[in-house]
Amino acid sequence: MINVGIIGATGYVGIEIVRLLQNHPEINISTVISQSFVGKKISDVYPNLRNVFDMECEELDIDKISEKADIFITALPHGVSQDVIPKLIEKGKRIVDHSGDFRYKDVEVYEKWYNTKHGMPELLDVAVYGLPELHREAIKTAKIIGNPGCYPTCSILGIAPLLSNKLIETKNIIIDAASGVTGAGRSTELANQFCECTESFKAYKVSTHRHTSEIEQELSLLAGEEIMISFTPHLAPMKRGMLSTIYANLSCDKSASELIDLYKEFYKDEFFVRILDEGNLPETKHVAGSNYIDIGIVVDKRLNRVIILSAVDNLGKGAAGQAVQDLNIMCGFPEHTGLSNPGLYL
Repeated sequence: MINVGIIGATGYVGIEIVRLLQNHPEINISTVISQSFVGKKISDVYPNLRNVFDMECEELDIDKISEKADIFITALPHGVSQDVIPKLIEKGKRIVDHSGDFRYKDVEVYEKWYNTKHGMPELLDVAVYGLPELHREAIKTAKIIGNPGCYPTCSILGIAPLLSNKLIETKNIIIDAASGVTGAGRSTELANQFCECTESFKAYKVSTHRHTSEIEQELSLLAGEEIMISFTPHLAPMKRGMLSTIYANLSCDKSASELIDLYKEFYKDEFFVRILDEGNLPETKHVAGSNYIDIGIVVDKRLNRVIILSAVDNLGKGAAGQAVQDLNIMCGFPEHTGLSNPGLYL
């Protein structure tokens, strides 16, 4: 058994990691850290875990918790991780981090989009972007995994086959994406409260969302040239789930069926990527509660434009589920271990 510690265990991402790992056959949750609930059972904070997982939350004492786990999953805000991760690395621990701090190759890009100084830029050299479908081999031995954001996961996997095969023009890529409210974390901000969100649908951070830079980094690597996109995120009145609609101009004539075949070939060995047949489109309810991504493709022949729709659970493949997938790769376990349950649907 591998001992794993979870730092930030009582946020929405952290508790989803607990839910997934408490039943993992090869992993033991050996410590859960939550500064807000020190001394409380995690099942008192989330009563759905009563008699299932009743571990007491600890304070963030690096020396103490380091003795309890081989790998740590951190679900902390950006900037905070930089104060914690270097100390864990010094103690020989491996990390799966959910902040934006270790997702970037270029520290200047991070500092521009996050409007803050990076505290440990030298650690970027030992960090790997944790999207298994693109970086699996590097994840196996990495010291730090920068777990991707939910919007980037949904968007990058949706368009990757087209860029890799140079089938689209690279100058006019548009991504519209909508997320459930849990994407904002366990926040008490007015904008995230029930009466502000329900029966409403809105865009936010138009052209300025931080995940734009993360998407552009990975798409540029795939295309072999610098890619800039137009990205607009939206808040949808649902708890969990994410749908991206991606528009790109084809550089040649291709039918939807031809592109679907190409996608199926590109992702043929990927357990969690489901390419839908022609005429079928993804829905968030089909992936909620799971680690799957569903991808559907339509070609607008009038404009010679391809429209890709991809759906994930923002807490699943967009965060906690993907962290467990990365963890399985790091530990040499079958990738789907503890993650093969279907979506909730209802």
